[in-house]
Amino acid sequence: MNIAFLALELIAGFFLLFILVKILGKKLINQITPFTFIAAIVLGELLGNALYDEKIGVRYIIFSMTLWALLLFTVEVLGQKFLGLRKAFEGKPSVLIQNGIVNRDQLKKNRMNINQLQSLLRQSETFSIREVAYCYLEANGAISILKKSTKQKLQQEDMNLPAQSVYVPVTLIRDGELLRDELVEIDQNEEWLMNQLHIQEINDYRNVFIAEWLQGEGLFVQTFGQVSR
Repeated sequence: MNIAFLALELIAGFFLLFILVKILGKKLINQITPFTFIAAIVLGELLGNALYDEKIGVRYIIFSMTLWALLLFTVEVLGQKFLGLRKAFEGKPSVLIQNGIVNRDQLKKNRMNINQLQSLLRQSETFSIREVAYCYLEANGAISILKKSTKQKLQQEDMNLPAQSVYVPVTLIRDGELLRDELVEIDQNEEWLMNQLHIQEINDYRNVFIAEWLQGEGLFVQTFGQVSR
């Protein structure tokens, strides 16, 4: 490929991409919705493939990227004017936890399991499901959390409280399966766990969707009956 011709394509593609991103807005950069995520990938692919195909010239790059940008812009305008189209293109958030209860149906609908939910919560500095009042899975895959009022951030120095020990919650039952290694980690056994469940009127751990132990706060339990609605 001629170096001068490649340089011309790169310069044209660089400035065209810059202009398109400016016109299309920050939504394309942040990839707020699945649609903008795919749109950003395709836009990059159009430019990348065109640059390294010797049969494609500058006019093709300008035409293909401009047409794609016009389609994106049209979708954005229609989405602003028509609510139905907006829902179709942008989607809507899913309520994974509502009033402190995990919504198992929404987890299934979004192809998620309790392990993945716990991982997302930890990435948002929330180490226990018991802290959460509401959790939304946004259209871009991020989660938004509203903590219970008693769990919202409060600096200890604000109330002149002494420093306290911090403990990490340990999941003992997940999806009706007993995690024996976790029991060993907290130096307890199955009999102790069953006694804890009996206190909450649960006779079989296989009926438990999630059970989580936290030193100082005890056992947090949600059964399949609670999370399936």
